[in-house]
Amino acid sequence: MTEDAHSSTHPPLPPTTEEHRFSWLRLLRSRRVGIATFYRLLSEHGTAQAALDALPDVAKAAGVEKYQICPEGVIHAELKAGRALGAQLLFRGDAAYPKSLCDIHDAPPFVWAIGDTSLLKRPMVAMVGARNASSLGTRMASALAKELTDNDIVVVSGLARGIDTAAHHAALDGGTVAVQAGGVDVMYPAENTELAAQIAKKGLRLSEQPIGLQPTARHFPSRNRIISGLSQAVVVVEAAAKSGSLITARNALDQGRDVFAVPGHPFDARAAGCNMLIRDGAVLIRNAQDVLENLKSQEPEFDLAEPLLEQAAPVLSDASELHSIILSRLSPSPIAEDQLLRDINQKPQTIAPILLDMELSGHVMRHPGGLLSLAC
Repeated sequence: MTEDAHSSTHPPLPPTTEEHRFSWLRLLRSRRVGIATFYRLLSEHGTAQAALDALPDVAKAAGVEKYQICPEGVIHAELKAGRALGAQLLFRGDAAYPKSLCDIHDAPPFVWAIGDTSLLKRPMVAMVGARNASSLGTRMASALAKELTDNDIVVVSGLARGIDTAAHHAALDGGTVAVQAGGVDVMYPAENTELAAQIAKKGLRLSEQPIGLQPTARHFPSRNRIISGLSQAVVVVEAAAKSGSLITARNALDQGRDVFAVPGHPFDARAAGCNMLIRDGAVLIRNAQDVLENLKSQEPEFDLAEPLLEQAAPVLSDASELHSIILSRLSPSPIAEDQLLRDINQKPQTIAPILLDMELSGHVMRHPGGLLSLAC
């Protein structure tokens, strides 16, 4: 493998040997190394092994004493468990890795896959909605999923109760991808164990999490960004005003995907989120034909945004001053890293190593969608 350094905007070459794959896995599984930190370390050190070698010193410089990287035994156990499941590791840059996922800035460096990976080459549309879906909502989800797959579109969802379950069932024979919040071998909810087994045979299950990991609340927003990232568009069938489905819709907008929503009665709380999306500009969907027509009418869009920084950034006396300024600008409520750069008028290459130190020291927390906040 070429040992050049890479930036997060120019993805690194995929690991081509078992040793390199092992190092990628070990780096991302190390404590306090999230996706943004993974790419930053890879960019700065050229290879995952070099990043692993440097990580204890990087952590020490950030104030973390006696830092230990992920033990080799943990990675050997995960790989062994994956082989026992018949799962594949798809690394970013591999031919089998979904191209659409590469378009998002926080694409997972690798995902575990069980099933038919050829589905990732076909057009995909996500379908999400309420867990406590109404009878009408599940019927609508089933009808949409069936007709979309009849038109060679793969239906992506999250294997949750309600709308997700209805969409997966209806799309089984035509093509469906389930993105899991926990390990690819962890059936959540347990009632969908049989459905998950059928998807493994006829469709595809994906997860970025370690084998065997039980999902907690924080894993679902990360899962949702993959659902929308895989897809050309996200269809919301039923959603309350505050729901995970709206997080997926926001992710889709941030990723440049279209958002479609099925309207509902104003008195039905399960329709409040969909109605809000339509009010705010989402495309109203009555049937699968509306989805297909909107997808066909899409034209390439070009980002003509002006550069983030037009003025020369002031020179700060030392890193501690920049550290203090960042802390003063952040709060427990996440903001976009681009917004932080604008607020403090600094270049990305200046702030990147400071943010890395702050992440490793536990002062700053990264969130899906390129957001930053103070660590709680």
